Formats: sequence, structure tokens, C-alpha cells
Amino acid sequence: MRNRKFIDLFAGIGGFRQGLEAKNYDCVFSSEWGKLANEIYFKNFQDRPFGDITKIPANSIPKHDILCAGFPCQAFSVAGKRLGFEDTRGTLFFDVARIAKVHTPKVLLLENVKNFASHDGGRTLKVVYKTLEEIGYSVFHKVLRSSDFGAPQARERIYIVAIYNFKGTFEFPKKMTKHLIINDILLDLSNQEFKELQITRPDIVFTKKENEVIDPLRPLQIGKINKGGQGERIYSRYASGITLSAYGGGAAAKTGAYKIGRRIRKLHPIEALRLQGFSDNFILPESPNQAYHLLGNSVTVNIVKALKRELEKQVFSSMPKEISIN
Repeated sequence: MRNRKFIDLFAGIGGFRQGLEAKNYDCVFSSEWGKLANEIYFKNFQDRPFGDITKIPANSIPKHDILCAGFPCQAFSVAGKRLGFEDTRGTLFFDVARIAKVHTPKVLLLENVKNFASHDGGRTLKVVYKTLEEIGYSVFHKVLRSSDFGAPQARERIYIVAIYNFKGTFEFPKKMTKHLIINDILLDLSNQEFKELQITRPDIVFTKKENEVIDPLRPLQIGKINKGGQGERIYSRYASGITLSAYGGGAAAKTGAYKIGRRIRKLHPIEALRLQGFSDNFILPESPNQAYHLLGNSVTVNIVKALKRELEKQVFSSMPKEISIN
């Protein structure tokens, strides 16, 4: 059996690659224009991603079985009214479509923000469907939550699976019965100060006890800092964490604050890695804020692995093993 080959577009720091690359799966091309993300990707995978995908001819990209892309959500609403391939020109999704049109990989595995499905009154998603259907793909989508797949983070993202020359129905992975909470991924920092993570302010107010958890798959806010705006909320460690954010301010910007023993603190970068399903030895920037930013823009590795298992069962297992799909 030959190895499955995949490409990693808008790769960020490599969440898709971390989830797919294993025995029998090889990444044959990657692209990421962000300088810092590109550098971190190189440090972890010893593979320097190409830069701006809009400058790369499709026929210069190697043949592949799976195209992965966490493409940016641009304003498709300025496009025409044909709801098809031409409507995507000028958007970065067009680069996904033009590469797929040339190479026809068996699977496109795409990720975007949860609200992508309702963007522009649902028209954006219709453009994506019509564009891919025009070039031979059956398209399926579903919003998946990271905490349902073993990563203690209430992160919800839309995943789009498009399968070439496919007549069946793709079933997205089912929720796991085993789940983790923030307490499961904490480092023991009891003998270390990590003052940059601690929040010691006079305007901290608690409104609930940390063990008053009803649904461990969702965050439980137990207090606030200042007025309790975004980045000023305190959560229980006995439930899921909030979504890691690439942006935002406040005392607990990007990770949220958690009550851990007597301390109120942000998450350590390694704990943030665990929230996204990365391994502890994944190399991050020295700056915690840069690390949080890159992880907040990444995909949850656990979900990529769950999707990979379903693709093996539902798509690749029925294909001839001794020949290439291209």
C-alpha cells in the first residue's frame, strides 16, 4: 500500500499536519505566508513552507490525495451572482479551488470559523458548495466542538469535507464518550512563580464556586476581573476551557483566567498546546503572547485525527490499495 499524500495550505503552525502526518501519511507540499508561523512550522517539521499561495502555479504542486486548508474567511459577498467557480476569484478560497481543479485530490479537508456557515446570509457557504460541485466534488459540512473530541476547549469550528467522485454520504465523527477538563491538562507550577501568568488585582470578584459544574464540556465562569469583559473572566478548572483566541486584550487575554488553588492565572503555553491537542515538545516562540496568537489561529489536532479515521473508513478503505488515486 502506498502512502497517502497531502498538502497543507494556509498551514499556520501545522495543526493539520500534526493530526495527519503519521505512518502511511506524507506531507508533500506546504504553504504559509506569515513570517513567524512559517518559521515555527519549519522548526517543528524541518520543512520550509512556500510563501504566498496566490503566486504558486497549481501544476508546480505535487500530486496528492488530500488537500488541507484553514483558508481565511473573506467577503465573498462582493462577488457576482453565479454562485460558482467564477464567484471565488479574488478570494483566497479561489486558490483552494484552482489547485483542486488541476489535481482532483480525493479529499478536501477545510476548516473555518463557526459563523462561516451563516456569513452573508448563508451565501458564502453556497458559493463554496457550488464551486466544488462544479469540479466534481460532493460536499459536506458540520460544526465540531473540540471538547467533544478529547481537547478541553469549547472551541467550535466548521469543517468542510469534499470528496471527489463520491456518491455516498459522509458521516462526521461521533463525539467521544471520554472527555478532559482543564484540571487534566495543567502543569504543576506550585513550586514555580511564573509571575507573568499570575493575576493579582484588588478588583477580582467571585460569583460561583469552582465545583458548581453542570456541563463539563462547557466553560464555567466563576468570577470576573474589573468589569468582566472579554479577557477579564475567571473560569473553573473543573470544566472545559474557553476558546483560545489569537487576539483580544484584558488581564487574561487570549487564554482566559482560571482559579488554580489559591492563584488566579492565565494558562502556560504548554497548557495551551494541550488545549489544541499538540504534543508537549512542539516548539513555540519564546514569547507567550506570540505562542497564544499562533495556537489561537490553529486547528485542534484531535478533530483532525478523528476526521482522518473516518476518511480511512468511509473513503479510502473502499479504494484499490495498489494504485494511485490520481
